[in-house]
Amino acid sequence: MMKKILLCLCLLTGSMAIKAQCGASNNAIKPGESLSYELKFNWKFIWFNVGWAKMTINEDTYNTQPCLRTDLLSYTNKRFDRWFKMRDTLTCITSQRLEPLYFRKGAEEGKRYTVDEVRFGYRNGKCIVDQQRTLRGNTVKKHDEMDVCVYDMLSILLQARSYDPTDYKVGMKILFSMATGKAVEKQTLIYRGKENFTSENGTTYRCLVFSLVEYVDNKEKEVITFFVTDDLNHLPVRLDMYLNFGSAKAFLTDIKGNRHPLTSIVKE
Repeated sequence: MMKKILLCLCLLTGSMAIKAQCGASNNAIKPGESLSYELKFNWKFIWFNVGWAKMTINEDTYNTQPCLRTDLLSYTNKRFDRWFKMRDTLTCITSQRLEPLYFRKGAEEGKRYTVDEVRFGYRNGKCIVDQQRTLRGNTVKKHDEMDVCVYDMLSILLQARSYDPTDYKVGMKILFSMATGKAVEKQTLIYRGKENFTSENGTTYRCLVFSLVEYVDNKEKEVITFFVTDDLNHLPVRLDMYLNFGSAKAFLTDIKGNRHPLTSIVKE
């Protein structure tokens, strides 16, 4: 489930040629930002709380260079642990221009524990991607040299939040490349338009709506629908996930340190 939650955060961007550089202007985020989410699961028409997630962004150093560090923690509560336990810890290091440098995901999901690591480099007009996955003491490594920019689950979110979606048309497909820990995969998003969303505390946001889709036997299958604030922050406020064993939702419950005013709020 957490993989789908993370993928849904990867929005508003397309594949970029390496010659155009893999950095971007940071127009949406400032160090000290903190976002909290509540996770809910549907079982036989009943929705119940299953856990929480929290993402923080702070200044740090990497190889003696100033950078941004993003941490995402996701936990299921004790009640849901009996059915499916999840303890995920993700760390992403980017340059101040939001170029991906390092990514790590430690994931305890059910009885399975994996560690994914990705190191990024840039040489001779190519994006160098070294990644590895460790499972049950066995480590599998993968090396790629790509002609397009490659991101991880969190660095793509950081860059995407600064992009301007003004010219997006309903039905527009957006492609990007992402390192998963074992491979570089193409992801597809479809822009659905604008819609208002009212949170449980009564706040109504004007949102951009996107869908993450998969293609099975050339047929489009919706994986996630998500709502992003239609303002300069581009904060994901709601995620609807369609899982093999049911459906789940994630709701933004607390915002701290946002860089811009939340002009997407229609009603408080």
